[in-house]
Amino acid sequence: MKFKWILPVLFIIISGPKSSFSQHFPFPKNNPVELGKINWFRNYASAVKESEIKNLPILILFQEVPGCSNCTTFGNEILSHPLIAEAIETCFVPLCIYNNHPGNDKDILDKFGEPSWNNPVIRVITSNGKDLVRRQPDFRSRTKTIETLIDAINKSGNQIPEYLKILLEETEANEKGLKEEAYFSMYCFWSGEKEISGLHGIIATEAGFMHGKEVVKITYRKDKASLSDIFLNAKKVGCGDEVYAAINEKNKLTVKPISTYRMDSEDKYYLSKSSYRVIPMTDLQKTKVNRAIGIGLDPNTYLSPRQLTLLHKKDVSKSQISANIEKVWWKM
Repeated sequence: MKFKWILPVLFIIISGPKSSFSQHFPFPKNNPVELGKINWFRNYASAVKESEIKNLPILILFQEVPGCSNCTTFGNEILSHPLIAEAIETCFVPLCIYNNHPGNDKDILDKFGEPSWNNPVIRVITSNGKDLVRRQPDFRSRTKTIETLIDAINKSGNQIPEYLKILLEETEANEKGLKEEAYFSMYCFWSGEKEISGLHGIIATEAGFMHGKEVVKITYRKDKASLSDIFLNAKKVGCGDEVYAAINEKNKLTVKPISTYRMDSEDKYYLSKSSYRVIPMTDLQKTKVNRAIGIGLDPNTYLSPRQLTLLHKKDVSKSQISANIEKVWWKM
């Protein structure tokens, strides 16, 4: 009798954590690091069949497994980005071919003329094996990968997700050094964030304080808009009293030096008061969603289907406004 009671209790204690564990965005735990967080097909014929059923192109990753640092970095930094992983899994049939294995992998490698023991290469093909877009061998660039996805989705006749366009906009700015920062003072930084985020070239906003005044910290693409143009347009909507920046363009705009900056505790005010605050987003997504809520537009436009599922999860309540989507997504 004694053991009959103890064993069930021990079983519950040992098994409890495993059975109660819940992950909203599962990925193959046994994935080699080179494959990122994506569920890949590993058989060419199976991928072709799936492509025909779903009418989706096949995205082939030719990858060295186990691979060098180039291969592991590609898996960790590009194929593990939540929005890139979602786009590959939902807009394509993902197929991974190991370029350093014999058998079926070697057969497909030879079929497409790909070299063995090579750095990562992406190809997107139709179900009959024809290239849909140009072969993509640039394993160092997220921008190139996202551009390939967008080009292939467009060529396949499907609609390009808005979240992928947004990701390209800010990723390109980060990788190509196209970002500049400035601070605009105004009467209300909450209204300022809402208005300024709608201006051309803006990729991030943040409410805070500088020189004892309410300011909006702006990040913009210098290849798409000048600081003077952004400031003049901000003034037109009452959100530009003074500008503080570390740069001074050659124009009539008076730029004052920056000082100590402090972020407001209620950054992204409209977003913070909505149910969307529980969704991890990129910086540009946060900026666009905050504005959409503030002016009464549909914020769903800027989010991915998987992001939107979090609105209906009863166990998700923590605000993710200050979170980095790449650091928190796979832990949710």
